[in-house]
Amino acid sequence: MMKLFHAHEIPQAAELMLQGIPVAFPTETVYGMGAPFSDQKAVNRIFTLKGRPLDNPLICHIAQLDDLYLLAREVPDEALLLANHFWPGPLTLVLKRKEIVPDCVTGGLDTVAIRMPSHPLALELIQQVKAPIVGPSANQSGRPSSTSAQHVIHDFQGKECGVIDGGVTEEGLESTVVFLADTPPLILRQGAITQEMLEKVLGCEVKSAKGDTLKASPGTRYRHYAPRAQVTIKRDFHDVHLLPNKKYFLASTLAKEGYHHLKPSNLYQLLRKSDEELCDEVVIVCLDKEWNNLALRDRLLKASGHSSLSSY
Repeated sequence: MMKLFHAHEIPQAAELMLQGIPVAFPTETVYGMGAPFSDQKAVNRIFTLKGRPLDNPLICHIAQLDDLYLLAREVPDEALLLANHFWPGPLTLVLKRKEIVPDCVTGGLDTVAIRMPSHPLALELIQQVKAPIVGPSANQSGRPSSTSAQHVIHDFQGKECGVIDGGVTEEGLESTVVFLADTPPLILRQGAITQEMLEKVLGCEVKSAKGDTLKASPGTRYRHYAPRAQVTIKRDFHDVHLLPNKKYFLASTLAKEGYHHLKPSNLYQLLRKSDEELCDEVVIVCLDKEWNNLALRDRLLKASGHSSLSSY
């Protein structure tokens, strides 16, 4: 049932999507499961495919700056500054939505999340569809995101959908999400665009959001990125104590014998590998330098069942 498309078959992938069939596509961050933003039936098919909660908002992907004004009823100066500096790229802006954006896309909220990906196949797909497309991560809800077409095929084999093979994604972690509706800029989700980078462009302090504001972003309310085994985080190799009757998957941010070498770009690949090996527990040693990478730390904590950066 799943249709595999190659790089030269973007028009065919767009045609399938326009028929209401979700198509997964590569971005520089992770693979997204796509549908035209205004096709409510197709969008709802994505929720069903993923097993995604209906109140979890989706990100609209655009290929030109003008589409900001198609989707958002207010575009503050800060949004244009960030868009002109970081787009195309791994930055999502949350703005007040226009009525044209269906409730199923926004989780019933008065805001819409928008980004312009930098992957050429994603941009070509959006241009072929001639409309913004939603693109939540192309994985079963709560599980590690897909960073290759093979991951998508594993999760959705036999389902009515498609996938464009664009190789392995570059970043490997989801985009930074910034809230710009009614408040000073707030980070809803950590990503490759850091707080320092945002502050340099905006010339003001940018804080991390807390409480109900977080609901405006995907990846903030439910357990995410988790393999089937329990994930345990250690800050030092001396803290690792293994039991003889358990099968462990060991990973470390420092290259070390007996450990898989963990980097932000291959986190999901390793978590998926632990599933393939039917491990009982995933033990990850994250040393100080990498622990300071807030995007990586956020994904590690959520994979281990912690809800936020401050809960560990």
